Amino acid sequence: MELIEGVKVKRLEKFADDRGFFMEILRDEDGFLEKFGQASMSLTYPGVIKAFHYHKLQDDVWFFPKGNAQVVLYDLRPDSPTYKKTNVFYMGEHNPIVLLIPRMVAHGYRVLGNEPAIIVYFTTEHYNRENPDEYRIPWDDKEINFDWTTKFR
Repeated sequence: MELIEGVKVKRLEKFADDRGFFMEILRDEDGFLEKFGQASMSLTYPGVIKAFHYHKLQDDVWFFPKGNAQVVLYDLRPDSPTYKKTNVFYMGEHNPIVLLIPRMVAHGYRVLGNEPAIIVYFTTEHYNRENPDEYRIPWDDKEINFDWTTKFR
């Protein structure tokens, strides 16, 4: 899969023993965040679609430590070589990865399976309640035209 320009993926490694496991999520040397703004966490119930939104000022880094999600990205940047390209990632307990989502790339997700999913995300800007850097696009937007249904293969 050709990645949208500026998107980065880091596969995570678990170090397990008879007590449990340890896993690093993000390190400064990974080069994912140009600066730290905020860390947040959200729980979403099975089958829920949270899509789409984008930011003009901030980059996001997403990680799903619990549950599983189908994550969809759509490049809104007219000057990008991947303009109007879509990427799909399956993230969570079954595929522990960290995903960098650049500003002006629309993003959203659908929780898979029968359990809630927890997302932990880091941003380059903190949330400004008076002037939020949040722009919404409907989950069923005709231009993005993403089919959220599960395909039985």
